[in-house]
Amino acid sequence: MIEEHHVTVQRTARYYQLGTLSASTKRVWFVLHGYGQLARYFIRRFDVVADDETVVIAPEGLSRLYIDAEFGKIGASWLTREDRDNEVTDFVTYLDQVWAAVLGDRDPGTLHITLMGFSQGASTACRWLEKGERVRADRLLLWAGFFPNGLSDVLRPGTVAGIPVEYVYGQEDEYISQIPDVDTYLNRLKSDVPNLRIIPFAGKHVVDRLVLKALL
Repeated sequence: MIEEHHVTVQRTARYYQLGTLSASTKRVWFVLHGYGQLARYFIRRFDVVADDETVVIAPEGLSRLYIDAEFGKIGASWLTREDRDNEVTDFVTYLDQVWAAVLGDRDPGTLHITLMGFSQGASTACRWLEKGERVRADRLLLWAGFFPNGLSDVLRPGTVAGIPVEYVYGQEDEYISQIPDVDTYLNRLKSDVPNLRIIPFAGKHVVDRLVLKALL
């Protein structure tokens, strides 16, 4: 008889930082990359965000994979549907540790925290905000995420009732365009989170610097 068992292990994870946290820091962005991306490249998109008062933190998904047939390009992933509950528990624990490592003894209430997730990172951000023990956010920015069962599947409206929540997507996004009825999909998201603001832009499945800058 085959039986499934689990063990908890310690492993090394990494994150990248743009800017220096100091007494003058007023804003911190935690940005979560999409499927098949690496944090060190993803964080470069946020050079329009970082300044003397703003620090950007980009954690990297715990699972890495080759993303081309030649095994030359490597990306990372937050989870798959296999053993999903444990993967969610693992990345929430990991992200809480990143939060603690970055902020240290700093009172997060003195900072404006933006939690941003792109593509697969959007649902990751929602799950972290919903399940994390440390995380809090003054703004939730979901960019080109796909929520097949709606936002209510990963986030309770009450969790974000008092903060701005934005859903940004490119009107030429090659993944969003595969949804049979995009308007119905967006209306479902809006129904799940009534304070959701939907922001379309003329572009594809990418974090566009000009759009990002306009959202500051």
